[in-house]
Formats: sequence, structure tokens, C-alpha cells
Amino acid sequence: MSASSANDEFGLRPGEITVALPERFDAGVYFIGTIRTPWKTRAECPRNPREAGDAVCTIEVDPRYAQALAGIEAGSHLVVLYFMDRARRDLVVQVPRHLGEARGTFALRSPVRPNPIALSVARLLKREGTKLTVTGLDCLDGTPLLDLKPYYPTVDAAAGGEP
Repeated sequence: MSASSANDEFGLRPGEITVALPERFDAGVYFIGTIRTPWKTRAECPRNPREAGDAVCTIEVDPRYAQALAGIEAGSHLVVLYFMDRARRDLVVQVPRHLGEARGTFALRSPVRPNPIALSVARLLKREGTKLTVTGLDCLDGTPLLDLKPYYPTVDAAAGGEP
């Protein structure tokens, strides 16, 4: 595949490699809501949840799942899984701006991947019905929500830190 113009925010960087995508999907998912953030463009969006800082975001859960939120306030943080619906899906080698060198997609946290599923641990500030106010997300406004899970530090925090 050839590189797109330099003005194309989803264009290829030198050293990046694409693959042909499968003709069909293997599974289906239900989007259970929408994430509202301050970021409308890729350039505005923080590179990771830590860079998002204290930016306040809203998770709007579809009303049909209102009962599934019972007890969610018991924890201070949530594991939020979301679908980066505007990301490329065909890159197997990427050259991130912050690294400047090629790496395999599975060695990166980039949203550009065969299944652009993102995971963040968000701090739950409040719940109002089916709306959750949180900090710690790094996605564009309108991103589809896949799932919510309670974050348990005793189970979810890995010893040893970052690579």
C-alpha cells in the first residue's frame, strides 16, 4: 500500500507496513454506550490516559443497561474498554512520533491495530443515572463504549511496572 499525502492524519509514516484485512469479521459486539470527551480531533487527543490528566469525561451508558450499573460507585476506579472506531486497522509495523523508530503493532499501545480496542483505568468521580463522570480517558469524543469493569488494585495492578 502506498503512503497517503502528508496532510492525511491517517497516512503512513516512512517504515510503516500494512496488511490486507480479512474479508469478514469473526465476532460481533454490542456498544453499550458512548464516551464524551473534550477532544474532537486526533491531534487534540492525549497520547495515553496519564497525559489526559484531570480532564473530565462522561461515559453515557445506554439506558437499557441502567441496572447493570448497580453498585458501581463502590469502587474508586473503573476498567473502561472502548472501541477506537476512527483508527486504522491494517498496520502491523508502526513508527510512533514519540519514538521515531519502527515497532510491531503488538509492542505498542497505539489505537491502530487489527481490533482497535482500548483499555483505561478511569477514576470515577460521580454517577448520575446512566452517566458516569470520570477522569483518565484518552479517546475522541463520541467513542463507542464496549464494557465497564470494577478495578481492583489487588488483582489488576501488575508488579514490576513498565517495560
